[in-house]
Amino acid sequence: MDINFATLTEYQRYKLMASLIVPRPIALVTTLSETGVVNAAPFSMFNMLGEEPPIVMISVNRKKDGGLKDTANNIVRSKEFVVHIADEEIAEKMHRCGDALPADASELVHVGLTHEPSNAVAPPRIVEAPVAFECRLWELLETESRQIFIGEVLWLHARDGLIDTERWRVRLQDFFPVGRFGASFYTRTRDRFVIGADGGEGRTTSIDEI
Repeated sequence: MDINFATLTEYQRYKLMASLIVPRPIALVTTLSETGVVNAAPFSMFNMLGEEPPIVMISVNRKKDGGLKDTANNIVRSKEFVVHIADEEIAEKMHRCGDALPADASELVHVGLTHEPSNAVAPPRIVEAPVAFECRLWELLETESRQIFIGEVLWLHARDGLIDTERWRVRLQDFFPVGRFGASFYTRTRDRFVIGADGGEGRTTSIDEI
């Protein structure tokens, strides 16, 4: 099949790209409203861009009327946000943070997640998340349909025991994030395999501590 993207609608392009470029990591992002409400929303157009400086990217689509979503509004105003990685334990609550709520309602209260203060930014971090990156806005890119926020990571928080701080290695055998697989479908990350090594079933191999 050969498909000329110029002949497709914006929605058709989105559906094809979002269902083919998978699985995608999910950023559960917390921000603060002007009145101090903690906003939380999931975005699967998200990834790491580099380590020097340490930067990540989240892409937030505009509302149907062209206005900005709460997350985008809050980042544009405060230039701060926290990116969390969702694992199997909080996957359902992460998904429900995408429910449409009034701007003065907190998604964390709505789904039953808790938060505590961050170290360097005003938005708090989610206690139940295995990983959180405190970010300051590095650069903002805009398209007709989206705002693309590039954030510099200032602090990393991780669940106790997840990181070996002597060797600076992540214990991947204890880390089970979920990925986006199009529409409301998600995928687990338990089915792992080693290429170019003898990764016997049930063994801990080099892939577990990258």
